[in-house]
Amino acid sequence: MYPVAVLAGGLGTRMAKRTGPRLPKALLEVAGRPFIDFKLAQLAAEGVTRVVMLLGHGADAIAVHVGDGAAYGLHIDTVPDGEVLLGTGGAVRRALPDLGDVFWVTYGDTYLSVPMAEVEKVFCRAGRQGLMTVFRNCDAWDASNVALREGLVAEYRKGEPPGTYEYIDYGMSILTAGAFAPFPPGTAFDLGAVLQSLIAAGELAGYEVPERFYEIGSEPGYREADAYLRDHAAWGVRRDGG
Repeated sequence: MYPVAVLAGGLGTRMAKRTGPRLPKALLEVAGRPFIDFKLAQLAAEGVTRVVMLLGHGADAIAVHVGDGAAYGLHIDTVPDGEVLLGTGGAVRRALPDLGDVFWVTYGDTYLSVPMAEVEKVFCRAGRQGLMTVFRNCDAWDASNVALREGLVAEYRKGEPPGTYEYIDYGMSILTAGAFAPFPPGTAFDLGAVLQSLIAAGELAGYEVPERFYEIGSEPGYREADAYLRDHAAWGVRRDGG
């Protein structure tokens, strides 16, 4: 299984009423545990062994909580943002020495059901520089933003009118180090710029997942994730013997 980069650096301003000024969103209690416990346990259940956490706000607290990853059956390295913020793309670019030639990228505030072994096989067969998992959302859970054509992501745009797109970026992609070559190290850029570069070159494959996503970046999302995890996912957390 490829290594997984987990982006967990945001301020979480929309959830400030729950997190306050100090608590990082990844440590927000959901279904009785810090959310990151569920995220990491799910990755381990899919067969992941190595995670690189890219940390910003609350980096020290997250690093202390996850430790070396042994509690989840993982090996975890942490890469803090540092004094110069590089954006989501720049943060991944900076971590390439820890990630290797091919790796997953996902977010620390999402709970996603991805058959990772199967997706890796599809990625290898596609022979592209990247793969985006997508969900047939039809604007149901958030605004859809992706068009698929012949197995490739043909368009990826946020903020379009309802009904423009059928699919949504599911929040978990496979990328190669080569996809970041156009972006000089130490520069600030968004991960979306990398994805757009791959789309323009016909180098971003797509994989449709069947199950909806859960997230804790908004109050409605938090309530849905809390209810879902209470019923479905507590078994997967190894921390403290869970």
